[in-house]
Amino acid sequence: MSEKEIFDIVDEQGIPTGKTAVRAIAHEKGILHRTAHVWVIRRNGPEIQVLLQRRSAVKDSWPLCLDTSSAGHILTGDEPKESALRELAEELGIQAEPEDLKEAGTFRICFREMFHGRLFYDNEIAFLYVYDKPVKTEDLVLQEEEVIEAVWMDLAEAESRIEDGDPEICADLKSVRLLRKYLNEHPS
Repeated sequence: MSEKEIFDIVDEQGIPTGKTAVRAIAHEKGILHRTAHVWVIRRNGPEIQVLLQRRSAVKDSWPLCLDTSSAGHILTGDEPKESALRELAEELGIQAEPEDLKEAGTFRICFREMFHGRLFYDNEIAFLYVYDKPVKTEDLVLQEEEVIEAVWMDLAEAESRIEDGDPEICADLKSVRLLRKYLNEHPS
């Protein structure tokens, strides 16, 4: 994570406006920008498991929480899928091909919270992808400054814990519901 990261400012549909913002300003003022999220899943009979990453203690939001498998900002000029592929490789060491990521849709993230004594204002259009190739946690190469652990959890348990407000999980409920919708439409 770099304070020099520059994001496209986008409209409500996630389309770049031609203007940009530096990461720090985007999160200070709540400027609408884009992120790419990937749920790594595995099927265990009728059950679906999701790979959750535990964010590092130095993350500027939700430190030490369990989160979506992989996620990151879409930098100026980049496209959502290429950003999703980059984040998957950087954070987890998964070298995926573009055809390995299935588009599940978009959702909105907007919150204001205090972390490390500073206000963090997030305002994002998130592009969600699903990755269902075999993944073993022991084969992952975690990006230490971003991710300290990766664990499998039943999707139903993760969803229930998020609905109940479990402070250990910061994955967005809209993301999980969009994943569920995708899985219902693509059962195998």
